[in-house]
Amino acid sequence: MMAGFYTVISRGNLVKKIIGLNIFQVSVFLLYISIGTVAGGAAPIITEGVELYSNPLPHVLILTAIVVGVATTALGLALVVRIKEAYGTIEEGEIHEQDHSL
Repeated sequence: MMAGFYTVISRGNLVKKIIGLNIFQVSVFLLYISIGTVAGGAAPIITEGVELYSNPLPHVLILTAIVVGVATTALGLALVVRIKEAYGTIEEGEIHEQDHSL
């Protein structure tokens, strides 16, 4: 988690920031999936002889979060393409320099 966070705050390249954000997201997904797992738990289908069930809600929420993460990544990369067209660079420092020189 901290590797992704460090990448987001320390890098000036916008694509690297998006990659860091994805690393951060995946670590949160793994955290929630590990919390939702029950040792010895079965799928929540009522059958004879099964008394311990796993909660499917965390897994379902993570599937939704994965879809939202993919959409967010696609939007971020589309914005990076537009920024590259407008400024000619994807380095945050160079973009700030161009904005302040106007």
